[in-house]
Amino acid sequence: MFCFIEANRQVIPVSVMCERFKVSRSGFYAWQGRGPSARSIDDTRLGELIQHAHAAGRGFYGSPRVTWHLRRSGVLVGRGRVARLMRQAGLQGHGSGLFRSRLPLLKFFAKVPNRIRELDVRAQDRLWHGDVTYLKVAGAWRYFAVVMDRFSRRIVGWSLSTQRTATLTIDALRHAIRHRKPAQGLHFHSDRGIEYAALDFKAKLRQHGFIQSMNRPASMNDNAHMESFFHSLKVEGLYKKTFACDQQLSEALVDYIQFYNQQRLHSSIGYLPPAAFERGNLTPTGVH
Repeated sequence: MFCFIEANRQVIPVSVMCERFKVSRSGFYAWQGRGPSARSIDDTRLGELIQHAHAAGRGFYGSPRVTWHLRRSGVLVGRGRVARLMRQAGLQGHGSGLFRSRLPLLKFFAKVPNRIRELDVRAQDRLWHGDVTYLKVAGAWRYFAVVMDRFSRRIVGWSLSTQRTATLTIDALRHAIRHRKPAQGLHFHSDRGIEYAALDFKAKLRQHGFIQSMNRPASMNDNAHMESFFHSLKVEGLYKKTFACDQQLSEALVDYIQFYNQQRLHSSIGYLPPAAFERGNLTPTGVH
């Protein structure tokens, strides 16, 4: 009896193959006649669930987030097994080394200390972070301001504009206030950009009884949560996409924020989406 070796379709006698792999002919025939094992069948079933979980993460989930996605669906499985099946299926988490060039930092109008080092943020709407990044539409820059609730990492407000001014950051702040309706005493933290140090922005914070906080000089890590969000947005939502008009970019941003708030699993909050984390802590919901 002969069998094929699939690599180059060579026909090799069974006796020669058994001798090469040091197995008995009876053992080979017994193996050939057996069906797939229960473990193999379960791996096939689990592999299909992993495919769906990976797709739910838009192809960016690695084995840790895929594992947590399955567990949240009631499938108890170890990360090692998920990683093995993902390797076999050719699935992996994707990231890209994106480099963010920065506009020169301008002088800010008044020095504001960093007030958040010891702040208790174990409830929503106690500390918001704000930041601005820039995106391209038809070769021209657009500026995207975002407000995040530090407690849940939820994006609660945003604004898109052709100009990087205080109007941009005020619009994002208004958006957040309109949907969250926070109480006075909320801390608002940002970098030392001119659009946050502007008198109009400061006046808007005072109007609502908010307390302003800013990065320490030359310390961008103070606003690392916003840097992390922008990286995720560009890698998972916008990478390799081009936009011919503002409407296309706005639709892509709304789609990603919806995914980020409602579906994306965050390791810093127990591998839950921000919206689910807030519901689990008996807090009202915000922007969808």
